[in-house]
Amino acid sequence: MRILGIDPGSIKCGYGLIEATTPNPSLFYLSSGRIILSARKPLHIRLQELYTSLIDVISEYKPDEIVIEKIFFAKSVRVALSLGHTRGVVLLAASLTGIPIYEYSALEVKKAVVGYGRADKNQVQKLVKEILNIKHLLSSDSADAIALAICHANTKQIQHPSPIYRFTKQI
Repeated sequence: MRILGIDPGSIKCGYGLIEATTPNPSLFYLSSGRIILSARKPLHIRLQELYTSLIDVISEYKPDEIVIEKIFFAKSVRVALSLGHTRGVVLLAASLTGIPIYEYSALEVKKAVVGYGRADKNQVQKLVKEILNIKHLLSSDSADAIALAICHANTKQIQHPSPIYRFTKQI
């Protein structure tokens, strides 16, 4: 099963693709990246570019499931509104593909990956790389998106009992 994690952002939107295998459960890193949008462009143009780019990513990688970070309380109303618009576009792009969509809070993701819900971005990034044996540089946006996918794979595994995933080297 291919799981695409998406970490929404109105300037930097991270994505990460992993594969979860059965009957011998393992997780494999497949790809990651981020969609970078110009802060100088109006929000509606950025949202249009985000939508188009996400459709391209989903079409290229053909995930079986998509995972998106739930909304959280932002530092300001302006940031919260911008994030809300961005999440709406991400949800729209994902839902129009017909692929099942799942959502997890940042707290759930950090607990699943790091074991501590208040972990910082560096801890998440480090453990994502370690879990999937990723040797190259990884942006924090991409690491967060991959962490979403790992969280979903493990949560799904718990909900459908069989052996716990063991983490292996990337393919």
